[in-house]
Amino acid sequence: MPKLNLKTILPKRAWTTTRKIVQTLSLLVFLVLFIAAPHSDWSGSLTNSFLRLDPLIGFANLLASRALVAGAALALVTLVLTLIFGKAWCGWICPLGTLLDLFSFERWRSVRVPPEGWRKVKYGILLVIIFAALLGNLTLLIFDPLTILVRTFTESFWPMLDRLVIFAETSLYRYPGLREGISSFDRLIRPSLFPLTPEDLRGAGIFVVVFFIIVLLNLVARRFWCRYLCPLGGLLGWISKLAIIRRRVGTECTGCALCVRDCPTGTINPELGYASDPAECTMCMDCLESCPVGATHFPVHLGLADFQSYDPDRRQVLLSVGAAIAGVGLLRMGSSTDRSASYLIRPPGTEEVDLMSACVRCGQCIRVCPTGGLHPAMTRAGIEGLWTPILIPRLGYCDYSCNACGESCPVNAIPTLSLEQKRVQVIGQAVIDQDRCIPWAEEQDCIVCEEMCPLPEKAIVLEVVEVNQVNGHTLTVQRPKVLVDRCIGCGICEYKCPVEGEAAIRVHVTGDLNHEVQFKAKSAV
Repeated sequence: MPKLNLKTILPKRAWTTTRKIVQTLSLLVFLVLFIAAPHSDWSGSLTNSFLRLDPLIGFANLLASRALVAGAALALVTLVLTLIFGKAWCGWICPLGTLLDLFSFERWRSVRVPPEGWRKVKYGILLVIIFAALLGNLTLLIFDPLTILVRTFTESFWPMLDRLVIFAETSLYRYPGLREGISSFDRLIRPSLFPLTPEDLRGAGIFVVVFFIIVLLNLVARRFWCRYLCPLGGLLGWISKLAIIRRRVGTECTGCALCVRDCPTGTINPELGYASDPAECTMCMDCLESCPVGATHFPVHLGLADFQSYDPDRRQVLLSVGAAIAGVGLLRMGSSTDRSASYLIRPPGTEEVDLMSACVRCGQCIRVCPTGGLHPAMTRAGIEGLWTPILIPRLGYCDYSCNACGESCPVNAIPTLSLEQKRVQVIGQAVIDQDRCIPWAEEQDCIVCEEMCPLPEKAIVLEVVEVNQVNGHTLTVQRPKVLVDRCIGCGICEYKCPVEGEAAIRVHVTGDLNHEVQFKAKSAV
């Protein structure tokens, strides 16, 4: 009975063609799910499925939150595939890996590549992520490849594309003959593809810069990110040392080194008979196609692969433990005051401490927010809370009829609340600045905040007062007043406030709202 060998299942060129097709389909699926995420007719558990396939996200969240999320079980699919086919995720499925293949810069790449020891870096990042997660910190998950991609598309590429479309529409609308077509086109793409109101580009630059640095590192070495920096690749590499199907080189090898030239991760070593490390091989099959004598095979092989010089040793593990302990301690000391900021408004149902130990910084909740109110925290939540979600009411409010952020969170860092529960969830408290409020400061009627309040029993009421003017006349003015026992802090009043610049009514986090989940005692629950 012949042994199973991938080489005998398909012709060697068919493997690379199949891999490119799978890569393309995987990237397209990722983009479709990204585009569809804000639409209510697409389930959050579907649109966040790529993130739930990521075992690093699921494992780190489990360590930090001490809670097993049911949806994270999807990551077992990736783990099983890795145990069978090695790092096929990196070579066949990962959308960031596919983009790096598209921008490989073959003609401009440096001839010299970094030494093999640089591969230790990704294992170091992975170890620090794991040990920091044990201490309840997930800040370094900003280096997970899928969180990088979702954040970059959410905060930079998609809003920028929206602005380009708006610019093109505005430029062409000057021509009368095109106006009807442009209007029809705009109705077609909004809100199905782009929001009705352009999203704020605050902080977009940093995400673009990070992404392009990752891409431009291909000028140093092909798939530089995957070789030396990717912590998810490091985790899958450890598992791949037990992979059942691995690359092997037969006695037919003539030493032509064509496989060395074509290997995207540079893991084929001529000094070891052109063997490769399963922890670095992405199963791309390029070496299978390039071998002129058919010496490359992918048979079934049981057992643990040999360890390499760049694999983590005891010293690196101990250094990673020390770095995690010191880093988490410094982050918490430095951000203890920042996290109590009055305007640090979190999504409904979240507690500050729990959010810090559960949020994986993926940006999925920010992507699905229909008003554009959720944004990644830069320094407002301290470095420990970097890129965790915060509500900025001046840019968008928490929609009274929306619970999408909880539905789409892949790790339940934002609790999944029913619409009835979410509507009575207190996230802040509206406070009127009487020095800026038009009825208070200018003695003119303005009832926008009262009109906009979505609660059945308004949290903002109008008090009719008589004001004595300097000319002796008496003027009747309606002044807004916030009813503290009703306000849930949704922020629509701040968003709609007509005062230029800083709103005359702002949502604050007051009392113990940072630390406790509070519900209003209403009959709706």
